[in-house]
Amino acid sequence: MTDIKRRDFFKLMGGAAGLALAGCAGAPMVSSTGEMMPKTGRRVVVIGGGYGGTIAAKYVRMSDPSIEVVLVEKSKQFVSCPFSNLVIGGSYQIGDITIGYDKLASNHGVKVVHQEVTGIDAGAKKVVTAGGTLSYDRLIVSPGIGFRFEELEGYDPKATPSAMPHAWKAGEQTTILRRQLEAMKDGGTAIIAVPTTPYRCPPGPYERASQMAWYFKQAKPKSKIIILDANPDVTSKGALFKKGWDKHYKGMIEFRGNNKVVKVDHKKMAVDTGVEEIKGDVVNVIPPQRAADIAIKAGLVGEDKKWCPVDATTFESTIAKGIHVIGDACIAGAMPKSGYSANSEAKVCALNVVALMNGKEPIPLSGINTCYSFLTDKEAVSVAAVYKVDGGKIVSVKGAGGVSPDLSTLEAQYARSWIKNILVEMST
Repeated sequence: MTDIKRRDFFKLMGGAAGLALAGCAGAPMVSSTGEMMPKTGRRVVVIGGGYGGTIAAKYVRMSDPSIEVVLVEKSKQFVSCPFSNLVIGGSYQIGDITIGYDKLASNHGVKVVHQEVTGIDAGAKKVVTAGGTLSYDRLIVSPGIGFRFEELEGYDPKATPSAMPHAWKAGEQTTILRRQLEAMKDGGTAIIAVPTTPYRCPPGPYERASQMAWYFKQAKPKSKIIILDANPDVTSKGALFKKGWDKHYKGMIEFRGNNKVVKVDHKKMAVDTGVEEIKGDVVNVIPPQRAADIAIKAGLVGEDKKWCPVDATTFESTIAKGIHVIGDACIAGAMPKSGYSANSEAKVCALNVVALMNGKEPIPLSGINTCYSFLTDKEAVSVAAVYKVDGGKIVSVKGAGGVSPDLSTLEAQYARSWIKNILVEMST
């Protein structure tokens, strides 16, 4: 799509519509042209206040305070997907994984705008929100995931999630699923439907099954869990998950690979694999995924219409100049779609955005990811890797990282320290 066509498609929206700003005392009113905050100097706008966006905004300001940074995020609080399975299991509360944005403003001068982004005009270098437009010199997009609901026959995006919560965006869905487990009868069946890869947090469904089982073992010991996985086997840390299930939940978790759910009926609380219909008392349907809606609308996705192709070093979109995409929405080679990956990508992206704006050469990527998964409330496992750019692609560094040797209470302690530290880094 050319810049002219993109401008035509995303006509700039004017008029004030309830502008919400944090850290912008005395911010100007929306101008007659629809400009929310008239730009007077160099500016980077960041879309998305999650693991990637908060860090990108913070690190641009830390690297060059002369650059104005505006973070646009609809929600006033962020709820972490990592550790949300422990809320479902009952050993954590939702407040334990919730942060705000105030200190990004007070500590670093990041201007936080609580608005929903409705469009991006790459040609005019403007972000369109319900409250007006924001001009930028460079744009960092970290919007997270969207869902391919259309691939699940019978799925109603409005009605189905309340009956069959996916809880793959932490927050309200997380608490709905927890309440359903609490209300379920002892001896009931919980179903987890896992989509084909790639999706956010590869080991997440199996940690979720473990946390459900941990809760059942204490409160509903006659209950069971069926994992209907579109993939042939457990996609991450499989041997350790199976060892943990055999150790702690023998006979409680049933894994069925190559069982792709293609149809759902939330009124019957049933899912269909094309071979059989299976009913559950609690049904956790995790839909197949893609980049978030704004990335689709802005034309940042590739030919697959799912994920955003980027330069492996700068994370600049290969489709739209001046726009960088990080986190779950981008195609990052060997790096998985995880919170730690987004954090790592954000730091490299921020430094390279500053370099490009100052006429300097980008720095080579050195990425890292660590992912912890809890089998009980006290035992966890982990996988770690280091990444570099080779031949224009992000690849794993051979011999670096690996999978933890066994279930471990020490890994659980590391995990709790990790979530505490990374949330503090994002919010202060």
